[in-house]
Amino acid sequence: MGAVMKVEVIAIRNERDYRAAKALIESLMRAESPEAVARLRTQALLVSAWEQTNSPPVPPDPIEAIRFRMEQMGLGAKELATLLGGRSRLSEVLKGRRRLSLAMIRRLNRHLHIPAEVLLGV
Repeated sequence: MGAVMKVEVIAIRNERDYRAAKALIESLMRAESPEAVARLRTQALLVSAWEQTNSPPVPPDPIEAIRFRMEQMGLGAKELATLLGGRSRLSEVLKGRRRLSLAMIRRLNRHLHIPAEVLLGV
């Protein structure tokens, strides 16, 4: 049976530990030994788990959310144009030339079930 490899990593309990773990990863990036590679992989997993748990979620872009929902629901420009006040207004919104009005946000929320927070870009 092979020798047991001891892999020392930093347990991340707070922001200070997180910064130390990131610094450790930086230093291990240049290493080539099997032990260092194992340590790098393990520390990277711990940092990734910390970031997923402690980083605020990035809200989706309102226009991307509209496009995604259109695709999900199989809607074309014609159907969405009725919600936004016509084809030219839809085009302006999707190209980012016009902001969503409160009335548009309400209609998109009601008919496409996109959360108002997403449409507001909050």
